[in-house]
Amino acid sequence: MTLPARRRHPGVAPAELKERYRDPPDGVRANMILSLDGAAAVNGLAGPLSDQTDQSLLLSLRGFADVVLVGAGTVRAEGYGPVRLTADQIAERRRRWGTDTAPPIAVVTLTGNLPTSLFIDPDRPPILVTTAQLIRSRPELAGPADVVIAGESVVDIGAAVAALRRRGLRRILCEGGPTLLEELIARDLVDEMCLTISPTLAAAPTTARVGASRVPTRMALRHAVCIDDYVYLRYVRPGGGPDREVDENGSDAT
Repeated sequence: MTLPARRRHPGVAPAELKERYRDPPDGVRANMILSLDGAAAVNGLAGPLSDQTDQSLLLSLRGFADVVLVGAGTVRAEGYGPVRLTADQIAERRRRWGTDTAPPIAVVTLTGNLPTSLFIDPDRPPILVTTAQLIRSRPELAGPADVVIAGESVVDIGAAVAALRRRGLRRILCEGGPTLLEELIARDLVDEMCLTISPTLAAAPTTARVGASRVPTRMALRHAVCIDDYVYLRYVRPGGGPDREVDENGSDAT
């Protein structure tokens, strides 16, 4: 049996893919990978769905962000640590935005139960996006980490995004997981969706859910690129996503 040749988008090599993402929105850019049957992970991990090009893109997107927003479940499953950038990425950040520091990891958590790998660099502590109730019960969490209070007993994701933006962290890269992404979408806070379709059938629980009781947001396709049977989709909010101002309720501020 002869396998078909690997397909690539005409004129787009894997190393060139990141060039198509160099203009991040002034808002929330979500990045996610899905299998052909709609699974976001296999045995709790996204890695089995990914390949080298997809991983390289993930690292590139981090270099274009002010902060990486992620749910605590994903942090625990994937063993997150501080973001590490290449010398070229640091030089570009210095040239474009006047900073030579990597974006911090902002973790949405209700329990504060996080892996020690997240705290290995005291000069680059994570940001804990959590509740006033948790900090009262576990005040020691405020020591090794920066803290954003975004609700009394549950995290209000609209308040969390607004708080990050007030800190000057306006280019927000969300890396999931699916529950966090669903909350952002339900509050109409996603300005750009970067979706990788993995050429795999995972036979794993999918992320399909009944839509929230709001009008679905129509996005515009910026590009669709195929490299080694993976499809890289970039959707943007039509008509001004990059310049939107967002209030704590998740609606456009006037």
